Amino acid sequence: MERRARSDAWFDGLVRDVEPGLRHALVAVYGQEQGRDATAEALAYAWEHRERVKSMANPAGYLYRVGRSRGRTRRLTPRFMPVEPGRLPDVEPGLPGALDGLSERQRLVVVLVHGYGYDRQEIASILDISVSAIDTHLARGLTKLRNKLGVETHA
Repeated sequence: MERRARSDAWFDGLVRDVEPGLRHALVAVYGQEQGRDATAEALAYAWEHRERVKSMANPAGYLYRVGRSRGRTRRLTPRFMPVEPGRLPDVEPGLPGALDGLSERQRLVVVLVHGYGYDRQEIASILDISVSAIDTHLARGLTKLRNKLGVETHA
């Protein structure tokens, strides 16, 4: 009974620490519905294989890949829920189309940094890639967005 309580506490901590970033990343890839489903499947996998996941150096990165592989079987293109008129945030009207022109990794990193406010190290952990790779995807993604939207930067 005590061992089960420890497993439950470990899993509760994992969900608290990993779920928000995992969900945000998978929603950025697959859209709201698919991203939430992929997150739930990744966390269910973590529970089923908790002894293995406990021993991992980066369970968030591994669970991101699990969510990606589980979500990939359903739909390849992201499907985002429509926003109700009158509830639109202050967003450049061309931004959604410009985001579609980015590679998946570039869009994911740009959305996590500028949409959700994650820092580069957090994203590197979620995606299980280096911070320098995050910097590269972010820089290239922002350059493409600026070019597509006709935004000039002043140094």
